[in-house]
Amino acid sequence: MIPIALPVLDKSEAEAAGEAILSGWVSQGPQVASFEREFATLVDAPFACAVSNCTTALHLALLAAEIGPGDEVITASHSFIATANAIRYCGATPIFVDIDATYNIDPESVAEAITPRTRAILAVHQMGMPCDLNALTALAKKHGIVLIEDAACAAGSQIFFNGRWELIGKPHGEVACFSFHPRKVITTGEGGMLTTANGDFDRKFKLGRQHGMSVSDTVRHGSAKVIIEDYPTVGYNYRMTDVQAAVGRKQIGRLGDLVTLRRKHAARYRSRLADIEGLGLPVEPEWARSNWQSFCVMLPEGADQLTVMQNLLDRGISTRRGIMCSHREAPYTHEIRRHDLQRSEIAQDRSILLPIFAQMTDDQLDQVVGAVAGVLRKEWSSLKETVSF
Repeated sequence: MIPIALPVLDKSEAEAAGEAILSGWVSQGPQVASFEREFATLVDAPFACAVSNCTTALHLALLAAEIGPGDEVITASHSFIATANAIRYCGATPIFVDIDATYNIDPESVAEAITPRTRAILAVHQMGMPCDLNALTALAKKHGIVLIEDAACAAGSQIFFNGRWELIGKPHGEVACFSFHPRKVITTGEGGMLTTANGDFDRKFKLGRQHGMSVSDTVRHGSAKVIIEDYPTVGYNYRMTDVQAAVGRKQIGRLGDLVTLRRKHAARYRSRLADIEGLGLPVEPEWARSNWQSFCVMLPEGADQLTVMQNLLDRGISTRRGIMCSHREAPYTHEIRRHDLQRSEIAQDRSILLPIFAQMTDDQLDQVVGAVAGVLRKEWSSLKETVSF
């Protein structure tokens, strides 16, 4: 069986986790602080805040921007439901707009959806492919609204911005939010990170992630005097543990090599799949360098998505359906729409994610390509028989 994804973890991460455990400090502490500094340095961000996952990162980002009831936040429906949920956590209304050819939020659709109630744009770098930050930052600036990046999948991805290549996570909008789930390029098991250039936002993140506590555990435990904390605001338990952070610090050191390998695999996929009739390949704009967290293909029109996936699974190939559309799920079926979401729906219904991971061998990749070609030939034959009948 070829899995859809596989994290790169070995003795190095195990030893780092073990050292954190044996240190006696396993909750948020010095390893978290070091992880934050190293991640901030990596992406060239003034501030970074580690949290329990990307969903909590999105929630804190929206709270820091004072998004609340009565506010509208423009976002893509074509994203994991956590994106929309974070907006709802704040009592605000998600305004869903359609995607472009990169599976990312369409800036033209964003512009059409802006109203006097719009307070923020929550843009997703879907599957690691950078969205058009040049257009989105210009829109946000023009209308005086906040741009928050859902960069859950985008650690290691780059965008050509202001005349040079920059990593996603360098503040382009107000905040970028990352995930370290096992299906991401680097992982801490679970975990998230916020990066920003706004010192006030960073202070809010670090206050909010620890119950609103005015003094951190590290400060209290390291003091020679008794310190009694207070709680000036309602906060949450959104902390990352030192065990996770120790693993994350090792993963940062791997990131460049992991992205290089994934880009190699993606290039080979694009070359080998190009001759399959009707199969749509992912688009990488000239201003983007994806980390290829996922490799998404659009099935030929008429091919049944679930049938193709099951036939691939029967041949030992794990796949996943295309990215979900939140507006089709029960909590969001009645949300406001500024226009249709046709491209998003087609992407969910006709696309599938193929296996891609750093350790993937050329033989495994060729096995996937061969299986896709064989299954689609079978689908075409079935369709032709149905039509002729």
